[in-house]
Amino acid sequence: MISENHIILNNTQINQKIKRIAYQIYESNSNEKEVIIAGIIGNGFAFSKKIAEVLAEISTLKVTLCEVIIDKTKPLLPIRTSLPVESYINKPLVLVDDVLNSGTTLIYGIKHFLGVPLKQFKTAVLVNRNHKKYPVKADFKGISLSTSIKEHVHVEFTGTEAIAYLR
Repeated sequence: MISENHIILNNTQINQKIKRIAYQIYESNSNEKEVIIAGIIGNGFAFSKKIAEVLAEISTLKVTLCEVIIDKTKPLLPIRTSLPVESYINKPLVLVDDVLNSGTTLIYGIKHFLGVPLKQFKTAVLVNRNHKKYPVKADFKGISLSTSIKEHVHVEFTGTEAIAYLR
């Protein structure tokens, strides 16, 4: 069981952050017909699905989901996506992950998309930590959090419920 003192964001707060990020993405792409929401495998993809659902409700954009398949323990291995590259050429794309910690996962995800001519490229995270190893930033973030290096942020998405906590 998670101690109440360690909860960073409860389900209601996470849903509020998702809605705000969806509105920011819509504002950033209001002149577009389609936007690609590319979530990094695991929680990043779960978070991207929730953003895409809200974006579809609040906008007239065609929202296309894409899963970015990356081995987080070996990020130098080839990265794949659930969509063929042709699906996102010359379109705006938002790369989504749950937590931006050292920036390793996000930077390798970004590297994959650098070889594709995109119309616009942005990043979104639920929790932005300040322990970056790489010069990567989140364009859209739910919360920025200064923690010690020994602390770990965990996000759990289960069905309609979500929680972020510090361990």
